[in-house]
Amino acid sequence: MAQLLIIYHSRTGGSRQMAKAAAQAARNETDTVLKQAEDATPEDLLAADGYLFCAPENLAALSGQMKEFFDRCYYPVLGRIEGRPYAQMICAGSDGQNAARQLARIATGWRLKEVQPPLILCTHAQTPEDILAEKAIAEEQLEPCRELGQAMGAGLAMGVF
Repeated sequence: MAQLLIIYHSRTGGSRQMAKAAAQAARNETDTVLKQAEDATPEDLLAADGYLFCAPENLAALSGQMKEFFDRCYYPVLGRIEGRPYAQMICAGSDGQNAARQLARIATGWRLKEVQPPLILCTHAQTPEDILAEKAIAEEQLEPCRELGQAMGAGLAMGVF
């Protein structure tokens, strides 16, 4: 059975909720592994057939912990995961575009195949208090995350990617 690996980082809970919603739906379609970025290893990447990366936008960039995951795992898997499908989800306070661009550039270096444009969920957190607060993502906002998880799982299971 094909395996989907969902790797996420979350400081205030938004990305965690997004990743868990995607994983819950993906598990109905295929073998799904959900890992926090700090716990994910090159071996996890090599064992998976496709990836869903989920991270917050921090200071208009990909979160440091997610970037550290990519820094740590980049060279050990370089040239060994080419052509595998991926998608990404960004939990943003404003637009999330720069974080998505950074992640896509890393995935391009690995020669991964993007199977859908980035899913960006905007919390509109703009004050220091709102930015640092624990996030509570509404169920209707999590629905696209579930749909993406289900689509990634089904696509892997059917060999579409």
